[in-house]
Amino acid sequence: MVQSFYKNDYRPFKPGESLPKISTVLDSVRSYQFEVQFFGLPPNIGGQQQTDLTLAAKQVGAIGYGVDDIQVARVNDKVYFPGTPTFESVSITFDNLYLRKTCQSLWNWFRTIYDPLTGDMTKLSAPGGPGNKTFKANKMRIVELDNTRTPHAAIELYGVYPKSVRFSEKNYNSNDFATIEVEFRYDFLDYFNYA
Repeated sequence: MVQSFYKNDYRPFKPGESLPKISTVLDSVRSYQFEVQFFGLPPNIGGQQQTDLTLAAKQVGAIGYGVDDIQVARVNDKVYFPGTPTFESVSITFDNLYLRKTCQSLWNWFRTIYDPLTGDMTKLSAPGGPGNKTFKANKMRIVELDNTRTPHAAIELYGVYPKSVRFSEKNYNSNDFATIEVEFRYDFLDYFNYA
């Protein structure tokens, strides 16, 4: 006989004597409790880099990863095998903080990818460039926090660089802070819980 896990394990309780387990046991990670941390940013992008960008990050878009299909046809059948991985870019919206100069730091980083004033691309990693540095950050970590702001889990992205930059709309009728939206590309990702 098929049993319902939810009904049998979480709904039976005695009114007035206890609470249903679902009200406390199945608490979930909240989407608004997070921090974004950067490690190994390129040199000379301005500010204190790591902490400045962490303080300014206000929204992180969905982070996606998948594996392409390899379709194999055999007589009357079609079967599928996992193929190459596909990492989707991630979009992060930052507040443009006055004292931290967030927009300038992000713009300086983007200019290490493509400088619209000179047409140079990835000049930090060019042969003979300044110390043969890389334009990529070593790591970006999106930390999920629990209800006491203690790190619960993290998504880590490796080999991160800004792919596009979008400055927010300017409008006299708006009552919002100015933001900068940056789309980041990365090479690999990982997800883990803190012990």
